[in-house]
Amino acid sequence: MRNDPRLEAYFEHFSTPLPEVLLEVERLTHLRTVWPSMMSSRTQLRLLAAVSRMIAPHRILEIGTFTGASAIAMATGLTGKGELVTLESNDEYEPLLRNIFEKAGITRQVHLIIGKALEVLPLLKGPFDLVFIDADKREYPEYLDRVVPLTREGGWILADNVLWDGKVLKDPEKMDAETRAIHLFNRKVTDDPQLENFILPVRDGIMFIRKK
Repeated sequence: MRNDPRLEAYFEHFSTPLPEVLLEVERLTHLRTVWPSMMSSRTQLRLLAAVSRMIAPHRILEIGTFTGASAIAMATGLTGKGELVTLESNDEYEPLLRNIFEKAGITRQVHLIIGKALEVLPLLKGPFDLVFIDADKREYPEYLDRVVPLTREGGWILADNVLWDGKVLKDPEKMDAETRAIHLFNRKVTDDPQLENFILPVRDGIMFIRKK
């Protein structure tokens, strides 16, 4: 589920340039990680920043920090004394993340927690105005169960990779574990009467979920 590279170049040409710190994160991600494609695209980063600015959240929860680009993008919309809590399971990224957040000038706003999301989430207290899910796809259904109670009424939950490169169209009996979990997540969201949602087909699909 990728755009024509020429369209990507066109999008980039006719969009406001990203802050230099995000371009540096992009470079570092390609230099220091095995799977740099896990980083949110430039279009996604602009979208996350725009959503955050429109909501003007006081508290943001992110599941899956990776190299910090999405956290930096969302932090641009935080209120003056707002807080972004971000969870990352890979402790090898911690020094890189601490350095990046300092360069971005958001150290005081970001609370980085290293640990497994399903172990950390029960320890958190809501409410959160905005939640972004982009971590272990096999755990997406469980993330949903944990974050809905933590999200304020009228708050938003965004989930990345909900199209999973089109694999969600396969026969459920032929899906691998990750695809099956994402498909279940999508179905749980759609069937939950306390939620309303839509999928924006940007890159690998972002689910926008509003808690009624």
